[in-house]
Amino acid sequence: MSLFAVHVSLLFGLLLIAATTGALGVRRRRTSDAVYALSAVAAALGASFAVIHALAGGLPAELTLPGGLPGVGIRLRLDSLSVVFLVVVNGTAALVSLYAVGYGRHEYPGRVLALYPLFLIGMNVVIVADDAFTFLMGWEFMSLASWGMVAVRHEDPEARRAAFLYLVMACGGAFALLFAFGVLAGHAGDFGFAAIRARSLTGWMPELALVLILIGTGSKAGLVPLHVWLPLAHPAAPSHVSALMSGAMTKVAIYGTIRLVFDLMPDPQWYWALPFLFAGISTALIGLLQALVERDLKRLLAFSTIENIGIIYVALGLAVAFTAAHLAAPAAVALTAALFHIANHAVMKSLMFCGAGAVLHAAHSRDLEKLGGLFNRMPVTGALMLIGAAAISALPPLNGFASEWLVFQAILASPALPVEGLRFLVPAVGAVLALVAALAAACFVRAYGIAFLGRPRSPEAAAAHEVDRISLAAMAAMAALCIAGGVLAPLVVEALRPVTELLVQGGLPAQAAAGPAPLSLTPFEGGRSTYNGFVLVVFLVVSSFLASWGIHRIATRATRRAPAWDCGFPDASPATQYSASSFGQPIRRVFVPIALDVRVTVTMPPPGDVAPARFELTMVDPVWTRLYAPVALAVEWASGRLNVLQFLTIRRYLTLMFAALITLLVVVVLWR
Repeated sequence: MSLFAVHVSLLFGLLLIAATTGALGVRRRRTSDAVYALSAVAAALGASFAVIHALAGGLPAELTLPGGLPGVGIRLRLDSLSVVFLVVVNGTAALVSLYAVGYGRHEYPGRVLALYPLFLIGMNVVIVADDAFTFLMGWEFMSLASWGMVAVRHEDPEARRAAFLYLVMACGGAFALLFAFGVLAGHAGDFGFAAIRARSLTGWMPELALVLILIGTGSKAGLVPLHVWLPLAHPAAPSHVSALMSGAMTKVAIYGTIRLVFDLMPDPQWYWALPFLFAGISTALIGLLQALVERDLKRLLAFSTIENIGIIYVALGLAVAFTAAHLAAPAAVALTAALFHIANHAVMKSLMFCGAGAVLHAAHSRDLEKLGGLFNRMPVTGALMLIGAAAISALPPLNGFASEWLVFQAILASPALPVEGLRFLVPAVGAVLALVAALAAACFVRAYGIAFLGRPRSPEAAAAHEVDRISLAAMAAMAALCIAGGVLAPLVVEALRPVTELLVQGGLPAQAAAGPAPLSLTPFEGGRSTYNGFVLVVFLVVSSFLASWGIHRIATRATRRAPAWDCGFPDASPATQYSASSFGQPIRRVFVPIALDVRVTVTMPPPGDVAPARFELTMVDPVWTRLYAPVALAVEWASGRLNVLQFLTIRRYLTLMFAALITLLVVVVLWR
């Protein structure tokens, strides 16, 4: 038996045992522990085997299982791209499953136990699939299992709405992918990836396939305007499931984009970069602006996921543009930046969602206006969330900064592009991306400051307590990865080299020899720009120590305790402190009307009345009101008219079927 066969058998076997245990379990606490522990072990083995494959040089590895399409079977294949995503997805899943061993006992433990391992199976099948049938089978497995976990609170109307919308978007995306594979495979009918890779598309077929791929994978990744399900579904699911959906599932969708566009389609044209760049920067900007005004902590994180998906698609668009221009070095930088940010976001966002779950469990609320002062009651969670917030705000020396810095390095290489329009467009995209990066820092200063600092705004927040040690250990491991990803960025980039050499026939210079000092991240030959996270860490530690030493030498060592400043208000009520809405008001007034329909209502009491003023903020996503709402009304109108079809006679039914058959035959003849 080959190593790949052992890998597949152990991974899927353990996950199937976990799913069966979850379905048959009676004693919920022990069942919950067993399911999540098995899932953690299986995911860790999945990531470990992928690394062993890469180190042993046994790539590509192939395996054909019985089943699937006649004559095709279930084809599985492991190459360098699959290895990277197996490590990202299974590494994230292992840590989130470890977190769930502790946390999963609290939030709907019995309803998700059977679906959780099936969700992991679906994601792994997509990544190792080597034919269209297996890919779509894994895709649907992933979608249905996650839909079941989104619908776990089905007694709540909001959760039912989120689950319905997610199902509609998932079905639409799957149909688009189905047609995309049809276009790629053509009349030959061989849906194996090797046959699709060898086929050349003519005329407008590549552009049609590209549009279908972006719709199919973008709907799962959360690309604007296909993002409307994401801010509803992530908060509806349990927190550890939200972490996995945001940290891993969206990455599987991006894997689909990379596999289809960079591997299975023919050589790209320069204008293929345009939809990537426009959709990417729109997604980043709209996602962040919605996060800036959101009060619900998990919805805020969901909008932040949309923002980061936009950054990744901008990097992919740059990789397409440079590849079309046969500029291998900048293309490798752009693709490396996208892959690096994929890995970083998986860790950062999983940490943040797990932290949000800890907050929800401890304070019984996700509303920022009801939190506050949690750092004093949850110091470990607060410290770990601070690392996650700093990383996702792209602050050095953490991992988010390193990958976004690489994206900007690729943007700075745009003058080498031969197309005039792209030379103008890419810097403009870079300017908007810089604005997004700055606003992301403001967004997480607001979220962290309101939730963890100040005074508690509710009795539940005042009585919050630290979560269990297992959950803390998992979050600590994620935080450590955020630090390691920034300090050891050159090692990560070096590990991504086989993927860039496979897909864009280029790579970054050897990091050990190119930089001016050890652990320098050098995107281009000659070292014209470098980043060294290790030096930055040393500088921060030394400067902090010297500053602390200097302050204590110059100032007094005595500690003076005094009441907190109350802004001159005599009543020390938590309502006198800055709220999430007031914190975001300046940014909301300047930027948010650009992308959202916002209505603010302020009700002031009459003079002499000491009743509090009322502030109400209503925010509507214009994509929903202007795109999906009219379509939903049209579908409802059409379904009402077509309702008469269920009352036809048998003769009319037969006539209808015959007409449909003739129409399809005519279409097939015209197609050929």
